Amino acid sequence: MRAWWLLAFAVIVSVASATDVRVGPQGPGFYRMRMGGDEITALLDGTHPFPADELLTHIERSKIDSLLHADYLASPVQGSINAFLVKTPDRLVLIDTGAGPLYAGDGGFLPAALAAAGYRPEDVTDILLTHLHRDHVGGLIRNGTMFFPNAIVHVNKADSDFWLDPANEPKVPKILLPMFAGAMDSLGPYLKAGHVVTFSGETDILPGIRSLPAPGHTPGHTWYLVSSGDEHLLAWGDTVHVATVQLAEPGVSIRYDYDEAAAATSRKRALDEATAKGYWVAAAHVSFPGLGHLKRAGDGYQWVPVNYDRTP
Repeated sequence: MRAWWLLAFAVIVSVASATDVRVGPQGPGFYRMRMGGDEITALLDGTHPFPADELLTHIERSKIDSLLHADYLASPVQGSINAFLVKTPDRLVLIDTGAGPLYAGDGGFLPAALAAAGYRPEDVTDILLTHLHRDHVGGLIRNGTMFFPNAIVHVNKADSDFWLDPANEPKVPKILLPMFAGAMDSLGPYLKAGHVVTFSGETDILPGIRSLPAPGHTPGHTWYLVSSGDEHLLAWGDTVHVATVQLAEPGVSIRYDYDEAAAATSRKRALDEATAKGYWVAAAHVSFPGLGHLKRAGDGYQWVPVNYDRTP
């Protein structure tokens, strides 16, 4: 048994070294589960200190502190940066890519998690981006080249039209300006290689995966509904940033929202639909692995994390 373990560890280390990645102080960050006939794997790109009391809007700071304290938290909250693999019988689909090198030491661990989960970058056939903010696109590249050389990148046309055009920079507050360079640098090699496909509205992106428009956080912010048999998973991108606060108070938005009112409307719709239909939820910034369900709790909602299973 010891020899097998050492061999497995050597393989993980060799794959990680070959892709020039950093391994964090915790164990490799992946969690795998089955959903119908698909395999879902959550990948942790890192965690990022999130000053909730400074960035959340439409709520008093004292209320933020009170809600955080009730969950034994305080601002800044360490927010997870999650991405999700969907393995179908004929495709390996990655939903978002993490921050990669764009968040300094807070991101960039997804490649190590991918290797630990038993996959190589070249195995990924498709990448679905919920939107083009830095912590969702940064993992696309390494040293200016495509990290996923065989993948086709799918992105909502409204988001690509907006964030890939520097002429739109005067339309956003200063806090959002870095998103333009992040999007252009990360998507650039894929655009040059002809590996970017845009779509509009609600449509079937791939067999079993449908796009659902959810504008507000960005002009083309998109959810992906993954269906397999009778089960469904809603990958909702940046619908919720601080679960402790925004599930209790869904009207709370964030300064990173391009349109805070529209984002709040989309958030309420996601929470209601996931609760009513019993969807699995894949949440980019809920504590890793970011997989779970929702249920009603008074006037708000409660996150029910996936029950840990060592043998999915």
